[in-house]
Amino acid sequence: MDLARAQKPSISVIIPHLDQVDGLAACLGSLQAQTLDSSLFEVIVVDNGSTCRPEAVTALFSGVRLLYELEPGPGPARNLGVKYAAGDIFCFIDADCRAHPHWLSAILDAFNRLPRGTILGGDVQIWRQNPEKWGAIEAYESIFGYRQKLHVEYYGFSGSGNLAVRAEDFHKVGPFGGILLAEDKDWGARARARGLVFKYIPQMIVFHPARPSLRLLCVQWDRLIQHTLTATRQHKSWRLLWLGRAVAVFGSPLFDVGEILTSDRIDGFLTRVRALGILIVIRSYRVWRMLTLVVWSNRGVVWNRNTPVSVAKE
Repeated sequence: MDLARAQKPSISVIIPHLDQVDGLAACLGSLQAQTLDSSLFEVIVVDNGSTCRPEAVTALFSGVRLLYELEPGPGPARNLGVKYAAGDIFCFIDADCRAHPHWLSAILDAFNRLPRGTILGGDVQIWRQNPEKWGAIEAYESIFGYRQKLHVEYYGFSGSGNLAVRAEDFHKVGPFGGILLAEDKDWGARARARGLVFKYIPQMIVFHPARPSLRLLCVQWDRLIQHTLTATRQHKSWRLLWLGRAVAVFGSPLFDVGEILTSDRIDGFLTRVRALGILIVIRSYRVWRMLTLVVWSNRGVVWNRNTPVSVAKE
């Protein structure tokens, strides 16, 4: 057997990074603790223009490759990682996430069972700072932050923070889009158009920390709202569609109360009340932001940078 071929990793784990050195250290530590044999996977970190570069962190973990992509956005960073990846499977995780110890084993087991042309999306759970106590934002995001099962099974895409795809299938679809797009939704739509199928794998778990403040939760929604607006503005009657969407968001908490009361992702009555409170605040903020963008629709998309990337006017 050819020695080089025998040592080729089965999996390439690709991590975009931007000024999250503490999170990256935890992420790399979780990958080092995988139950899958370390000879079967490689880890590629792609820094996306950090002011605090991660060389000191990546040097603590053997076999981690560090690359640099200055074009802003997680999509371009992931694309560079793919360019240098040697594995037959590409696994994508974010720098502030931690992988469950069986994450890569679950991915490999699923691909061994499922036909080619299948793309995997896994569960994203909230990493709690204090397992004995629920924070309000932790409770809210545990239910509404990362609805991967819904995204995969209903909308037909997976968030790119917990996504796995065979290399050959990735190249059929092509690279992720840039910062002006919701790159996971866009990539998923292109994958479906090429006949590929998404499959939700509940055993494929990563943990994501809750946003530490309401302000940062709103900043996340600013970017998502702008992405949605960019897509909506392709329609001639985009303002009418946008106002209809805003009305739907305004009334949506009434339909989500039942999910808060019955969800098995949180426990305790007061925890559920706190989650409901954050839900109402965030949905109200979304409606306000959506209505302001009807007038000022050329706001920039911010990717953890001081200067927003400009969006062209209509």
